[in-house]
Amino acid sequence: MGKLGTEDLKKLLSCIKRDAKVIIPPLPGFDSGVHLIGDKYLVVSADPCIGVPEEWFGWLLIHYAASDVALFGAKPQYCAINLLGSSLTKPQTFHRIMQQTCKASDELQMSIVTGHTGTYGGLATLVGTCTAYGIIDKHKLITPACAKPGDIIFCIKPLGLETAVNFALTHRTLADKLLGVNQTDELRCQIQMQSCVKEALLLSDANAVHAMHDTTEGGLTTALNEMADASKLGFRIDFNKIPIHGAVRLLQNCFQLSDNQVLSISSTGTIIASAKPEAQNIIQNIMSSAGAAAESIGIFTKNKTRILVKDEKETIFPEAAEDPYQMILSGRV
Repeated sequence: MGKLGTEDLKKLLSCIKRDAKVIIPPLPGFDSGVHLIGDKYLVVSADPCIGVPEEWFGWLLIHYAASDVALFGAKPQYCAINLLGSSLTKPQTFHRIMQQTCKASDELQMSIVTGHTGTYGGLATLVGTCTAYGIIDKHKLITPACAKPGDIIFCIKPLGLETAVNFALTHRTLADKLLGVNQTDELRCQIQMQSCVKEALLLSDANAVHAMHDTTEGGLTTALNEMADASKLGFRIDFNKIPIHGAVRLLQNCFQLSDNQVLSISSTGTIIASAKPEAQNIIQNIMSSAGAAAESIGIFTKNKTRILVKDEKETIFPEAAEDPYQMILSGRV
């Protein structure tokens, strides 16, 4: 997977000069930055798009970055787009991708402000980047550092759905064999679940949550550890309460994945949120009305120990993610 490790990332960021108007600078575990603009905050996020089905490239390009902005409580409003291809990339390919990008941004009522398109000999495949922006009132900002002791931890949408969907899209014949034709057909229609925008904005508009994080690279393992690090907390998680997609259970058997790998499976579109216990019914009702389930899987604790409970046995929650996404997407069983 693509992300640098935490220590390497800290070293990389160490040369960035601090600015008093930058409220949240580049930090490990924070997928957006925030700076002052007048009397409000501007939330900014940049994300790449690479190695996804071409027919969904533009949609995912917009939603990857827009999701990160929404998870900070801001409505994505503007974006800048880069589309870069190999020297063999035809103009028609860029045209198709841009049509998808425009449609996705229009659906979110986002305006494309600027960008760049070009072909380069050093590239072997299509690469896109999107930088998304959203303006928010200062008191409405939500960050991964805002979780509080005693907060319930919610998992919104099943763990591993992204990996299962992308496997079904890229390995149709093998997916039919391992998952069954009906489930493969269903998964291939669920790529739009790889967005957090709708769910995150509903939760933030209702003032229902203290903190949110998506479970992209490194899955639940990375998301929970990053939230706990940012909030200076520990947690207690019940493995049996985690909503794990049924297809992931089948893939776990086929690829002989450990439970720790399942916890670490890339799950773009799945949200981890923290909220006070009395908000549980509100959150579950909001998500139910949006067609998404919000499952209570644990609690944040003042004690910084990180505990995983499975079948009433306690172990230490994994510190590092072992994401099996690339193994599964290779199709080598």
